[in-house]
Amino acid sequence: MKLIILDRDGVINFDSDQFIKSPEEWKPIPGSLEAIARLNQADYRVVVATNQSGIGRGLFDMSMLNVIHDKMHKACALTGARIDAVFLCPHTADSNCHCRKPKAGMLEEIAARYNVNLAGVPVVGDSLRDLQCAAAVGAQPILVLTGKGIKTQAQGGLPTGTQVFNDLAAVVSDLV
Repeated sequence: MKLIILDRDGVINFDSDQFIKSPEEWKPIPGSLEAIARLNQADYRVVVATNQSGIGRGLFDMSMLNVIHDKMHKACALTGARIDAVFLCPHTADSNCHCRKPKAGMLEEIAARYNVNLAGVPVVGDSLRDLQCAAAVGAQPILVLTGKGIKTQAQGGLPTGTQVFNDLAAVVSDLV
């Protein structure tokens, strides 16, 4: 099975320092949904792993997050794309949970659910914590320069072997 794990905000859709709190605020990055469709056509399972601390902060609740994700799934369907699953951490940074990236709990759960070893599996993100999480499980960290990616690259300290691409479409062009 071919698997790819994507962060959501800053990779699939535009990010916001004020959080994506409603479906109106969720806007796909140009080319990202088409890139997911290309992954599907190349027999990749596309899984999203996303920190959503806005829930823990009380900015929105799970039902609103479900509405946001419904919009994402419908937008994907309109381009022939499919996201197989969304894994999320609803906790705040100070909660010390095991599922919040950069900790590896979310990726470990994905590995268990799909019964796969994550060694070499592409994990695409725009922040250092996405890349650190990937490196922690032996996956392939991939930085995109959308979202917080340019700032992340400029700050340095990327895990060894991190690949850098302009956006998700460029990642997919390299993979398929």
